[in-house]
Amino acid sequence: MQLIPIPRSFAAAPADARLAPDYYVQPDGLGLYITRLLRSCPTVFDIKATMTADLDHLTAVGLHTEPGGVVEDGALLQGEVIVQAGARIEAGAQVVGPVLICAGAIVAAGALVRDHTVIGPGCRIGFGAEITRSLLAGTVLMRHPSFIGDSVIGRRVNIGAFCSTTELRCDRGPVAEPAIEEITVTLGGRRIGTGQTKFGAVIGDEVALPTGTVLSPGTLIGPGTVIYPRDHVGGFLPAGSRVR
Repeated sequence: MQLIPIPRSFAAAPADARLAPDYYVQPDGLGLYITRLLRSCPTVFDIKATMTADLDHLTAVGLHTEPGGVVEDGALLQGEVIVQAGARIEAGAQVVGPVLICAGAIVAAGALVRDHTVIGPGCRIGFGAEITRSLLAGTVLMRHPSFIGDSVIGRRVNIGAFCSTTELRCDRGPVAEPAIEEITVTLGGRRIGTGQTKFGAVIGDEVALPTGTVLSPGTLIGPGTVIYPRDHVGGFLPAGSRVR
């Protein structure tokens, strides 16, 4: 993850409820770590940096004391991977830490979970799904080939086949790696910096992404939004929106 200084004119305003984590995700009942994470972050733009720091210091945040779940023979684990009781990583799955797999989550054969990711309680990650540097808060269904990167996904979100977040700006010529352009969002006519050069999307509770949906960098989708089949979504969608 690349972090860059936030110019004061672009600084996220915590007073704007549309940037608060609880506008998108209700934190209660997600386990001690995720609940604490969401409540400690002033804006959704703070979640990834805070989570990254926590996963780089697992002992300091108490995650090394978590009881172990099931890692089947044939699963490929690299680095620090915490599997809580009741969670399972199946044979043929690949997990590259640091990663936290929470109680009741299943990472199935053929899935790839990469660094600085938290898979919340009850999530189902299926064959061909790839996740990196993201929080899946709880009961997220991602059973098919799809990609989530540098994002925050709320409760009971369904991610259809061949969906993708895009976390790099590609509107200014060739894409640079490491990225150098800050991702920004626009709310109420005001341009707001995320402080990050890789930022995918925030998807609120109980949203379903239809098959083949691609999200622009910095997409914010409020809870309960209904998205009809289409190939591209971006910008800010308030809670309860209907997008045709």
